Amino acid sequence: MTSTPRIVRRPPGQAGSWPDAMLPLLRRIYAARGVTDTHGAQPRLGQLLSPQLLHNSDVAAELLADAIARQRRILVVGDFDCDGATACAVGVRGLRMLGALDVHHAVPNRMVHGYGLSPALVDELAALQPDVLVTVDHGIACHAGVAAAKARGWTVLVTDHHLPGEVLPPADAIVDPNLAVDGFPSKSLAGVGVIFYVLLALRSALRTRGAFADRSEPDLSVLLDLVAVGTVADLVPLDTNNRALVSAGLRRLREGRGCIGLRALIDASGRDIARLSASDIGFALGPRLNAAGRLEDMALGIELLLSEDWSRAREIAATLEEINAERRAVQQLMTDDAEQAVTKVVLDADGALPIAACLFDAQWHPGVIGLVASKLKDRLHRPVIALAPAEPGSSQLRGSARSIPGLHIRDVLAAVDARHPGLMQKFGGHAMAAGLSIDHAALATFEQAFQAQVMAMVDASLLHAELHSDGELAAHELDHVHAEALRVAGPWGQGFPEPLFDGQFEVLQYRVLKERHLKLTLRCAGRPEPLSAIHFNGWHGSEPARMVRLAYRLVSDDYRGGTAVQLIVEHCEPATRLG
Repeated sequence: MTSTPRIVRRPPGQAGSWPDAMLPLLRRIYAARGVTDTHGAQPRLGQLLSPQLLHNSDVAAELLADAIARQRRILVVGDFDCDGATACAVGVRGLRMLGALDVHHAVPNRMVHGYGLSPALVDELAALQPDVLVTVDHGIACHAGVAAAKARGWTVLVTDHHLPGEVLPPADAIVDPNLAVDGFPSKSLAGVGVIFYVLLALRSALRTRGAFADRSEPDLSVLLDLVAVGTVADLVPLDTNNRALVSAGLRRLREGRGCIGLRALIDASGRDIARLSASDIGFALGPRLNAAGRLEDMALGIELLLSEDWSRAREIAATLEEINAERRAVQQLMTDDAEQAVTKVVLDADGALPIAACLFDAQWHPGVIGLVASKLKDRLHRPVIALAPAEPGSSQLRGSARSIPGLHIRDVLAAVDARHPGLMQKFGGHAMAAGLSIDHAALATFEQAFQAQVMAMVDASLLHAELHSDGELAAHELDHVHAEALRVAGPWGQGFPEPLFDGQFEVLQYRVLKERHLKLTLRCAGRPEPLSAIHFNGWHGSEPARMVRLAYRLVSDDYRGGTAVQLIVEHCEPATRLG
């Protein structure tokens, strides 16, 4: 059961000022994304927004500078996703580079502690006897945990990027670009980006104090490989500032100058490090790191990112490879279950898709529900919440919500909470993704309230899926030169989408791979050579039409090598003519 998307071509953008050598295709692509010159197309580190613009970064910097001067024990507390793990590694590495001698780290276990800094986690962390506790990629919603840490006499610095509630936690300093009082121009920093900015501010504060009078200033750009991975994996919009961070991090990785842990992970994933792209982070590195936090313990992932031992790094990377394979298997089973449940709902509703889906299964794994919700959201083009027991047999449920463009899912949950106080035990998140906890006894009431709130807040036009295309490619543009130009023109990602094209083709041959995927050989008008295409999860039991209209991405065919290209099909529908 899927929602059939409509292909919509992007309007042409404003013509810009470009070097004569730039391909017309790239000019068109950039213009459609509001970019009109090389500074916007390939932002550099010199264009980064100043840390001084980030509210409270100066307060946080002075707090940390004092801790370093007094040799206080600093504890960095991460989160169990890729952004939280890379943020933790950046915090630990950066503080040590800047002179902190007593830095420790910790991360909650998804199954044991749940999300964020809780009072129970604070009780466990007390054994480490920290003087200063720094949260990364969480904390803005952890009122009770921050209060518990303060009650122990600890100094608490919250660094986060999630949306704050009406009441802020009682921390000594909070750095979050989404605070109402924060005028930072980029609201899209990931958690790893926020802590990187805090470190930039800290270096400036230490410089003012004369800390580098007898030694060279640390080069914090060595941390950008980690910043790039966390930023891309967290699916935050790649605005100009984030693209500058990600571009610099990717350059470090491609040049073999990334940290040992990431290089070991790239090796284990089979990716070509010299050609690494943001897509490789999103589909290879991020999932392998996230798998640790989903099924095991993100402490393993953070150990990898902090490792200075090649042998140990390779060992951990191999373990993450195994955990990720297990994650894929669990995810597939859960997604199949969820699709069957949705199909039943649709059949009961005489074939109509529900306004929103709220699905629960007592056998589901709480570490994978976010992936299931995301998959179903993509297929149904509806907001989806997937829930699972917090632990086997528990009446406490953890839910993961994913939304469609134009519907702010955290605002939906906030409205549900306002109308039904106490129905959710806690919730938080972003426009497109959120998490929540409820009791099983409240599930039916919550489902009704959620669907009613979506009905009240969603514009009906948003429920029709659209694929935004950059138009047709001419026959001469379907070549290796243009495929490679598109690859290096990124980084592409959320908010700066990878180019997608559409066109009509004749199907010469097709094969079914692994009972799920469709391998196509195509003919394009004006091109004598046939084209190879792959449509992942594109096999639905019946052969494709002879004439098809495709929405696709153009890539170099690394498997065949040379100058071969391949179309990665995102959508296939019957067409009526060739050309």
